[in-house]
Amino acid sequence: MVRIDWDEFKEYKKLSVRNDNFEILLEFVKSYYNIVLPQDIYDMLRADDTAQLMLDKRTINDAVALESYLYKL
Repeated sequence: MVRIDWDEFKEYKKLSVRNDNFEILLEFVKSYYNIVLPQDIYDMLRADDTAQLMLDKRTINDAVALESYLYKL
């Protein structure tokens, strides 16, 4: 499993026009790691404590809920 590089995320965040860290994180994962499948993104986020907190805050409990969230962006 690939781990989130938070230092790279911080650099990526500087260039983002979004204000929500979770939305920026989703863009970062899709862009930096070239991961587009909601299941793969969800698995990656679940493996990281900080990202897990972001999922919990938005009550995203599975890949289907994450996919719904992604379509709202």
